[in-house]
Amino acid sequence: MSQPVLKVTNIKKAYGAIQAVGGVSFEVMPGEIFGVIGPNGSGKTTLFNSMLGQITPDAGQIELNGKDVTQAGPLELNRLGVGRTFQTLQVFGKMTVRDNLIVAAQEHQGSMLSRMFAPSDSGLGAKADALIDQFRIRHVADKKAGELSYGQQKLVDIAMAFMSEPDLVLLDEPCAGVNPSLVGGISTLLKELNRNPKFGKKSSFVVIEHNMDFVMDLCHRIMVMVEGQVLAIGTPEEIRSNKQVLDAYLGS
Repeated sequence: MSQPVLKVTNIKKAYGAIQAVGGVSFEVMPGEIFGVIGPNGSGKTTLFNSMLGQITPDAGQIELNGKDVTQAGPLELNRLGVGRTFQTLQVFGKMTVRDNLIVAAQEHQGSMLSRMFAPSDSGLGAKADALIDQFRIRHVADKKAGELSYGQQKLVDIAMAFMSEPDLVLLDEPCAGVNPSLVGGISTLLKELNRNPKFGKKSSFVVIEHNMDFVMDLCHRIMVMVEGQVLAIGTPEEIRSNKQVLDAYLGS
């Protein structure tokens, strides 16, 4: 069997007497879309922030392609092949859509000196254009990101996460605040990126999302968290039919 892209082993994180995450373990395999769901206060955000390097867990281990990254910060994780989006948009409003994508990948373009003598687009223009076409935002490519609708900015934000050709993309509520008419389009786009990666490199995704229809439609496997613990891991069909999950979260 192939090695997991992401392996989380017995992660724990407490804030005073509150155990936010109490020994969570799971694996994400190459090319897999893995969903994380649970009610508010279940520990999803704390777990996600641990995987992003924004907080350091009290115990446990996080491995990326077999490398221990438990103590790694966000920048190091990005350079090791982790792309990410946040609930709050991270676009540069005064820059064009195309320039947003180029900036998102520049940290991977060698040393500061080599970037100084690179083309004005750091040699990333063709890559940015390919993603602009795949995300169907060619008509706004030269507009400032701040002038776009929230849904269009969300697409730019997601596209930026793929500019560095990541092994793993962590998507924090990709549908939050998005018009319901665009939710299906985001799901379709992520499936396309998973099946047919633009640059020949297949990414794995970890998705936290409250929109249950979106998660059930998109993900290969889903982990349900309740009170900092893993309640169940399984396919969408298995999660839908799990009585514990129905009682604790989804409702009958």
